[in-house]
Amino acid sequence: MSIHPTLPGLFEPVQAALPLDVQPATEKQIAFARSLAARTGRPLPAALLTDRAGLSAWIDGARPKTPEGPFAAYPSAKQVQFAERIARLKRREIPAECFKDKGLMSRWIDGNKPR
Repeated sequence: MSIHPTLPGLFEPVQAALPLDVQPATEKQIAFARSLAARTGRPLPAALLTDRAGLSAWIDGARPKTPEGPFAAYPSAKQVQFAERIARLKRREIPAECFKDKGLMSRWIDGNKPR
């Protein structure tokens, strides 16, 4: 007979443990996925809430595709409004080419933001 006490379940693996290569999803990632699921109406599998890579793949599939076409490179209305407000405050003109390229508009805004 053994003098060691028997403790059932002490050395058995935990069922809820994640594999070593799986990282848990971040709170920010989970919040974004839930808001995206609410907007698109796609169901969010609960199993993905514990897998960062799996949740990232689901987000990539559920995210609306970027627009394509002749006006895809144009700045958004909010971007133009913000740039015009900065231009009024600084009494500067926005170059015309900025209205045809959102990258140029973004750089103009970054270079002229009120400090």
